[in-house]
Amino acid sequence: MSAKPRYECEELSAMNDAALSAQKLGIRKAAHLARKAQPDKEAVSLAITDRVLQMPEYVAARYVMWYVDARDEARTRQAIPGEVAGDKAIVVPYCADGELKLFRLESMDELEVGMYQILEPREPLREIAAKKIDINQLDLILVPGLGFDARGGRIGHGKGYYDRLLEHAKPETLLVSLAFECQMFDDVPMQRHDIFMDKVVTEKCVYEGIGRRGTS
Repeated sequence: MSAKPRYECEELSAMNDAALSAQKLGIRKAAHLARKAQPDKEAVSLAITDRVLQMPEYVAARYVMWYVDARDEARTRQAIPGEVAGDKAIVVPYCADGELKLFRLESMDELEVGMYQILEPREPLREIAAKKIDINQLDLILVPGLGFDARGGRIGHGKGYYDRLLEHAKPETLLVSLAFECQMFDDVPMQRHDIFMDKVVTEKCVYEGIGRRGTS
């Protein structure tokens, strides 16, 4: 049997990408609505972050990246102050020049409302050498998202900030997403550039994902 002409393969690839994009859009819409309708966000978020704090991998980690919640995301800012006061190095991301940069957080007072109405480090502090963190220093990264599945499949907002950051993380760095159970789907479509999570933590359980071996 002869191989398909290259232009046919390119057309099939484009069709597959278009179908995946349409599926992702549908999941994003459903996840937005489900997350917005989630009752008792504060209490449910506490249950989620408590699960994270009790994970052996979290307890053992020295450098941890937290995201600061925005809009209807699972709340993290109620847990972050206690972690900042502890013995771990707590790191938060911020957006600059279309990429996520990493900042060593030592007080919530170091944050102000920035891009996309997300709390980010105040600009004058970003130039302090001791505040700049390289992704290779991180032992564990907490990753936000819109929709997830039990394999650790993740859909974000489609801008690719986290995918571009995570592809530079050490292979042994654990990737953990926080989500309400209502954000879990049977199957999240994943493309070659998408990265699977090692764990997805909800108020009900910890899902064991396939991690970055799922992208190999």
